Formats: sequence, structure tokens, C-alpha cells
Amino acid sequence: MATPELIRIVSRDSPMALAQVERVRAELAVLHPGIGTEVVPVKTTGDKWLGDLSQVEGKGAFTKEVDAALLAGEADLAVHCVKDVPADRPLPAGTVFAAFLKRDDVRDALVHPGGLTLDELPEGTRIGTSSVRRIAQLAASHPHLECVPFRGNANRRLEKLAAGEADALLLAASGLARIGRTDTISEVLSTEAMCPPIGAGVLALQCREDDRATIETVSGLNHAPTYREMTAERMFLHVLQGHCNSPIAGYATSRGNGELSLRACVFTPDGKTVLNAHEWAGPLDPATLGTSVAVTLLRQGARELIDSIAH
Repeated sequence: MATPELIRIVSRDSPMALAQVERVRAELAVLHPGIGTEVVPVKTTGDKWLGDLSQVEGKGAFTKEVDAALLAGEADLAVHCVKDVPADRPLPAGTVFAAFLKRDDVRDALVHPGGLTLDELPEGTRIGTSSVRRIAQLAASHPHLECVPFRGNANRRLEKLAAGEADALLLAASGLARIGRTDTISEVLSTEAMCPPIGAGVLALQCREDDRATIETVSGLNHAPTYREMTAERMFLHVLQGHCNSPIAGYATSRGNGELSLRACVFTPDGKTVLNAHEWAGPLDPATLGTSVAVTLLRQGARELIDSIAH
């Protein structure tokens, strides 16, 4: 099969998304030094809309225009943060994930201008976040703190923090690393303190199903342990059928011996109810592990909890 001479990469046009594309370009250049790459930036509904995401198709708001460019043949490869790709429905028909890059840090980071940790923040501190997952967990663990709605890319949120629109921020540690702003982090939170979102820290490469040449070319970037973790996590979310207003968290971990575990939680928005599950599987089928953890939470009442939240 002929190797493509040029791969056109479509991505959101935010600084973080473009930094992610640069990582893909760099890894591709090492694997296939002779192939050229070109960036096709698009502005998505999610980037333009700064209100409640559930009013603009939830998480699909960050992927719809990227998917359209790929399907229209305007690009050959899409780079997505897995956490932004809806898992309650299949990928757009005619597309497929060709690779998952090696996972970055899954943890959340606190950005506080005074360098305080989460436990040191005084009562009434305004935390800038629009994530229902973060809001529910903060309500459970630090009910004396106040969450204020904060949307926009990470650079924009840092600007809004500097302008005094909040006293502190919660952002993905890996995202801050990608835009070179780890200097702003006052504390990286443990996964016990703040359970990460499904797909945290992972970039996925999506191609058209019939574009075998590109699929074959980029599949060498796939990181097998990350692929297994994503298969478990996305199957979990698919079985649970969560929507973008459901506070759901979870992450899979692979050990060197091939053993895989998946820890997951479902919360009520006020943090007063927390459903927990943590299961292990041997080196076998990660999709079965994802299904099993979802079923465990459904037995605890996750379906009723999710369905009771407006979306």
C-alpha cells in the first residue's frame, strides 16, 4: 500500500489543540521522516459557545466540525482529546480510531495565585470550573468552597483568573503541561481527591474507515496499554449512557504484567450521593471490564441517578 506523501491534520484551533497536533506531527516525523504534515484548524461550536454545554449537544460540540472536515475529505486525520469525544454513542459512521497516543497525566491541577493547596483554601473561595464532575466532587469534599461557571480554553481561563473573575481554577494537569503553563500549578490533586474524567490525558487519532493508507501510517503511534485503558473506559461510559450533565468519573490503569483495573464513580450534582466501583481484570478483554464496572454501578442505582439530572 502506498504511503501518503502528505497527511492533513484537522484540529480545533485553540492553543492547546494546536499544541496537541504538534506532538502528533513530531511523533509522526520520527516514525515516518519522509511524510509531510499540514494543519487544518477549525473553530468548533464548543469553542464559540461559552454557555451551558448541554444546550449545544454536550461534548459533541467540540468534535462535530472536526468530524465534518474529516468526512468531507478536507483532512486525513483528526486529533481529539478522548475526554471530549462522546462515548454514549458510536463514532460518526465512516470513521475509526487508528491510534491512542501514550497517556499523559490524568490528574487535575489547582491554580491558585497565592500558591495555596485545596485544603488550605478559605471558606467562600470561588473556584472557576464548569465541569459537573469537578463541581460534584468539590461539593462532597470541600462544601465550603464556591464554584463559579468558567468556560473557554485554558489560556482564556488563566486570563479570567488574573482578571479576578475567580479566586482559583481547576484544570487538567496534562493540558497545562501542553501549553507550557505548569508554572501556574499550586497543587496537583491525587486521583483520590479528584477522580479524573473518562479518557483523561489521552489523544486519539481518527481517520476515515476507507483510508487504509493513513490508518496504516499512523497506527504505529498507538500505545498498546493506553489502547486497552481507553477500550475499558469508553465501554464503561457507553454501557452507562451518561450525558454531559452527568457527574461521572473514572480511569483504567494497566500494570506491567498486563493486569488492568478500572475505578469509576457516579455522583449527584450536589455531591451528597457517591456511587463507587473498582474492579480488576487479567490481561484479557478490557471491554468486558468496562461493562462489568458499569453494571456494578447500575446495580447501585446509577441509572436512576443519571436520569434524574436534567440535560
